[in-house]
Amino acid sequence: MKTSVAVLVLSLFYLSVAKAQKLDHAEEEGNDLQTSNIDPAMAGNLKDNIPIFIPLKELEAKIRNTERQLEDLRREVRGNRVAFGASIGNVGNIGPFNSEITLAYRVVHYNSGTYNPATGIFTAPVRGVYYFSFSGHNISSRQMGLRLMKNGMQVVTVFNHRDGNRHETATNGMTLRLEVGDQVYMRLRAHTWIFDNLNNHSTFIGHLLFRL
Repeated sequence: MKTSVAVLVLSLFYLSVAKAQKLDHAEEEGNDLQTSNIDPAMAGNLKDNIPIFIPLKELEAKIRNTERQLEDLRREVRGNRVAFGASIGNVGNIGPFNSEITLAYRVVHYNSGTYNPATGIFTAPVRGVYYFSFSGHNISSRQMGLRLMKNGMQVVTVFNHRDGNRHETATNGMTLRLEVGDQVYMRLRAHTWIFDNLNNHSTFIGHLLFRL
């Protein structure tokens, strides 16, 4: 529907421009009455009508300016679409290991393209304020320790201590200011484990709140 309206407006615009060009040509012929077949009175009427079409040039300039503004808006909207959501998936237990590992959340529920499920790392495509959250599930016969990282530095953490043989979940999150190229990811602490299955208990999500 929007495309049809745009085509109609442009068609009317070009028809008006064509008429204006014809009138300009007629005015030039009216300036030389000795070599023209146009009645001087008619030429005078054409001159009187010319100002009606002069604003067409202004309209053309406004249309071009509007098109540029629309394209800028499209680029801005595309740049604001930054989000991802993923879970570890149906793998059972991960860990424990003798050293920390970066967790790869391979079951992607949505990804605008800046989260890498193979590495588990999100890379900021634009400078702005982002929100990240995560959840971790474990069987409490062993402890679970998770760390939200930004460029190698811990931001927030959760830790479930050993306590019997229960299923437990821990969550946390944080709003972060990121520059282009900053990386955010999750780490599993040494000597701890995490659990996931088809229910997607253990997740990692993030999205852009606004650009700076």
